[in-house]
Amino acid sequence: CLPANQERFAHGKLVTVQFHPCAQVVLTAGHDRSVSLFQVRNCSPNPKIQSIYLESFPIYKARFSVDGEQVIATGTHHSMFFVYDMMAGRIIPIPKVRGVEERFLRNFELSPDGSFMLLTGTSGYLHLLSTKSKELISTMKVNGRCTASAFTPDSSKIYSYSKEGEVFIWDVRSRKCLHRFEDEGSLEGKCIAVSKNNQYVACGSSSGVVNLYTTDVCLKETRPKPAKAIMNLVTAATCVTFNPTTEILAVASRDADEAVKLV
Repeated sequence: CLPANQERFAHGKLVTVQFHPCAQVVLTAGHDRSVSLFQVRNCSPNPKIQSIYLESFPIYKARFSVDGEQVIATGTHHSMFFVYDMMAGRIIPIPKVRGVEERFLRNFELSPDGSFMLLTGTSGYLHLLSTKSKELISTMKVNGRCTASAFTPDSSKIYSYSKEGEVFIWDVRSRKCLHRFEDEGSLEGKCIAVSKNNQYVACGSSSGVVNLYTTDVCLKETRPKPAKAIMNLVTAATCVTFNPTTEILAVASRDADEAVKLV
């Protein structure tokens, strides 16, 4: 396979590579302030569909909306974010979300049903927005600082992982904390993922250990035992993700070259 972005290599660090949810398209975005879309082919070079440039806005994270009609992008040092409407071909700045007092907005998650956008704030605050209106619905708070969050596949719950190694489980409808548990041996939480069939939760920490739990144990016990502890990474685990059939878990660290393992 040729490089996906052969037709336009980035002029800075890439932070996002994502496939479109329903088209043969791949998105790349990064510190060169651009978002690029490429058509995916099996043999010949992947033609560039388009690139958009965001002035003075190095991108921290970019994601397709669940319906695939928008790209949402946050910056490295901004309290605003951008929405690119692919159907209309226009860039929509979201300069300020009323009720969200944050100096920087970087990390976010989109719910699988497309209804919600969860912004990770500072000091443990989590801001739940409507994806459609980009308006604040509610704010939740974990003890300490939140480093990562994940929606369950049915979008009814949120798992939030704190820097102190605790996982908080929220009910999306009531915005109440249903339960919380300690991730075994975690000195600092880094990343979290819930499998597509809602069977497993994976927690990656600064030591490189990824603990795999069954969700029923997570909802009952305050100090659950992992079904498996994955020790293959020697630097901090910064990304965990399940494949759609929950047969493979990818664990990765951005702190070392080629530190990607498939379990």
